[in-house]
Amino acid sequence: MAVRPPAVAGSFYDSRPENLERDVRRFVPEGLQPEPAVGAIVPHAGYVYSGPVAGQVYARLRLPSVAVILCPNHTGRGAGGALDPSEAWRTPVGDVPLARRVAERILEAAPSLEPDAEAHRREHSLEVQLPFLRLLRPDVEIVPICLGEVSLPLCREVGQAIADVVREEEERPIVIASSDMNHYESREVGRAKDDLALARVEALDAEGLFRTVRENSISMCGFLPATSLLFAARALEAGRAEVVARRDSGDETGDRSSVVGYAGVVIT
Repeated sequence: MAVRPPAVAGSFYDSRPENLERDVRRFVPEGLQPEPAVGAIVPHAGYVYSGPVAGQVYARLRLPSVAVILCPNHTGRGAGGALDPSEAWRTPVGDVPLARRVAERILEAAPSLEPDAEAHRREHSLEVQLPFLRLLRPDVEIVPICLGEVSLPLCREVGQAIADVVREEEERPIVIASSDMNHYESREVGRAKDDLALARVEALDAEGLFRTVRENSISMCGFLPATSLLFAARALEAGRAEVVARRDSGDETGDRSSVVGYAGVVIT
């Protein structure tokens, strides 16, 4: 069986199962009522930085058995639109299998996507979502999609294809876009840029997010996944996108002169 091994266990998150489970449980607050959602935007830095924001998102999601996860391509490897065909992804807390039938339907519906493992081989941004998903929904299956080609038509095609397939399912899969926000500018500058991008997310404005990020030099690394998610959400008649948590790396390091922003969004 082709299993995608962890690439960043022991660096972005703890590689010891009992410690990793403890960390995830600590980040997911108790007392919130999980509800069905169309999708979410979740950050993907090392857990010490973005784990609290990720936990705030996952605490609010009633997770279905299938999650379509869209991530950016930080490595430059592989296809510009890559659906990983591995049968499962290994994590320290257990393997997460591919939702093969849903994956095959999305490949049929989005001809620009390719079955390609290379884009995913060293990519951290999808991998760091899996311990949360696995521990909160142990039987979860995934469709892992990596987007590296800066193309609005590609985002539209992928988002529409996902929506078409999600609509066919008796239990609708959730769509998760993995993204951090602006990188390596002061907290003041980063926050202002993130405000611009998040305003378009809250408006469920896919084209506007893509355009705003490009025109304002916002280094939101997952804007392609987020744009695709917004296209899917719009096609699925989502009514609301809510920013449920924000922080930046300076909250951990104390350095506010050069921060990476993190935001969690739930789309219902």
